[in-house]
Amino acid sequence: MNTLDIQRALKRSGFDPGPLDGLIGPLTRRAVAAFEAKHGLKSDGEPDEDFLQALSGAPKTESWFPWLDEAKRRKGLHERRDNAVLKAFLRSDRHTLGDPAKLPWCGDFVETCIALALPDEPLPANPYLARNWLKFGVACEPAEGAVLVFWRGSRSGTSGHVGFCVGADGSGSAGAFHVLGGNQSNAVSIARIAKARLLGARWPLSARAAHGGVLKRDAAAGGALSTNEA
Repeated sequence: MNTLDIQRALKRSGFDPGPLDGLIGPLTRRAVAAFEAKHGLKSDGEPDEDFLQALSGAPKTESWFPWLDEAKRRKGLHERRDNAVLKAFLRSDRHTLGDPAKLPWCGDFVETCIALALPDEPLPANPYLARNWLKFGVACEPAEGAVLVFWRGSRSGTSGHVGFCVGADGSGSAGAFHVLGGNQSNAVSIARIAKARLLGARWPLSARAAHGGVLKRDAAAGGALSTNEA
């Protein structure tokens, strides 16, 4: 789809791109950003692959981890800077805890990604409480795409954190899992969380079975261990 096709499609969809001149100018970028915001995409005005798929209505390529793809498309969204876009995404499955700038939203993020990618998947009761994800799907070994549940504060407490496994470092029980999730430094990001904090790993019932293998280091995971994802 060339730039002129994009402008025409935006106009048909009710988003004014300005003159149909085949150029990506400020008015076209503004229309792209507005379209992205409405469809729960990162609203940066860039006509990337996700934008083009949404604009054309084309189905996404089948993936082993469609829920993880949903999460990756929101990477970088911040609960304050991108509040409107993030709120739109979290309510796009017709359920939400509320304003991510005011409430802990790691469970809300996982729920939205799962619900959009796997609409027939049973969700845990009160998915906004991280530890409730220990009742989700089936138990599995930590693997790419698995839902990982961690304790926060103390193992025997009620506080926790939940996100998606994208990698690991260290050997055995040492080191960290690389977790793509919400409410990590107030944003959708990849954090290093100590393996010792893991309570369990879960896999969706309606997805293809988890395939194992060595978890590789995710290039985006760096820095110190995360100690409090609130």
